[in-house]
Amino acid sequence: MKVGEDKLIERIVKALASKGGAWLALGAGDDDAALLGPRPGYQAILTCDWFLEGSHFLPGKQPADSVGWKCLARAVSDIAAMGGQPRCFLLSLALPGKVALEEKRRGSRWLDEFLGGLRRAAQRFGCVLAGGDTTQRGEILINVTVVGEVVAGRAIRRSGAKAGDRIFVSGTLGEAELGLQKLRRSIRISPTNDRALRKHLYPEPRLALGQWLASRKLASSMIDLSDGLSSDLPRLCAASRVGARLEAALIPSPKLPRTGSKGFDALGLALNGGDDYELLFTVNANKASRIPRSFQGIALTEIGEITHERRVVMVQQDGTKRELLPRGWDPFRK
Repeated sequence: MKVGEDKLIERIVKALASKGGAWLALGAGDDDAALLGPRPGYQAILTCDWFLEGSHFLPGKQPADSVGWKCLARAVSDIAAMGGQPRCFLLSLALPGKVALEEKRRGSRWLDEFLGGLRRAAQRFGCVLAGGDTTQRGEILINVTVVGEVVAGRAIRRSGAKAGDRIFVSGTLGEAELGLQKLRRSIRISPTNDRALRKHLYPEPRLALGQWLASRKLASSMIDLSDGLSSDLPRLCAASRVGARLEAALIPSPKLPRTGSKGFDALGLALNGGDDYELLFTVNANKASRIPRSFQGIALTEIGEITHERRVVMVQQDGTKRELLPRGWDPFRK
C-alpha cells in the first residue's frame, strides 16, 4: 500500500498523465528523470517560475483551480515571448501535510481542484507533465519548469531592438492588477462575468501571437509583461542598449467600473500593474504596417518608438515628457 509521498505522487501523475508523443520519450512515472527527443532543426527553450502562497496568490481568496492554471500559464508565457511552443513541464510542489493527504471521499479539496486547473492549462497549452518533486512545508510553494522549442535561429530575444523600431503591445494593460485589487476588496468572487478578475486568475499566454511574429520575422525583440510595462520595457531596452519613448494617450488601459473604482488610476494600472502576460514587441519601421490592429481577437497597439537615448520617457497627454521609472512588481523592493 502506498502512503505519504508515494501516494501524493501517484495522485499527481494520475491527474496529469498524458502521452507526450515522440518529443517526450519518457515522462512522469516510475523513473526519477524524463527523456526528451527534440526535433532536428529546433532549439530547446528552458524557463522556470515560482508561485508562492502569500506572495503570488492569496490563500482563501484565490480558487485552487486558478492557482493550478496560473502557475503553468506564467511559465508558458516566457516561451511565448520567444516565439516558441511549450512541450513539457516539471512540477516541484511543497505542501502542508493536511493538504497533501486530503482524500476525494471527504469532498472537494484544495489539491484536487489545483490539479484540475493545472490539467486544464496543460491541455490548453499543449504542455505535458514530465516529472518533478514533492516535499512538505507549512505553506504552499510551487515551482514550474517548462521546456519548449523554437525553429533554430527564429527565437525572438530582448536584445534585438534598434532605434526607430516601433513598440507594440497586445491586449489591454493593467487589467490583471485591477482584478487583483477587486479580489482583495471582495469576499465573493465571480470571474465568469468580470474580465479583469478573470485575467488575474486565469491568464492566457499569447503563444499563437508569439509564434506568428517569429514565423514571419516581424518582431526585432520581445518580452512578456509579467511585472508591468514600467519595469519590463526598461529590461528590453537594457538588453538592446537602447531607450524608448512612449505615448501615454496610446497605451491601452483598462476601463474602470462606474462604481467602486475610487482610488484606481487606469494609466497607473497599465504602466505598473503586473500579471498581464501580454506581449511587448518591437518592429522595424518598414515592417510596422504589416502588424494588424488585432490578431485572433486580441488588440495590437502601437504605443511608442525605440530611441538612441538610454532611458525610457513618456509623453503625457498634455505634451510634457517625464522619465518612466520602474514601479512594477519587484519582490526585493523595500
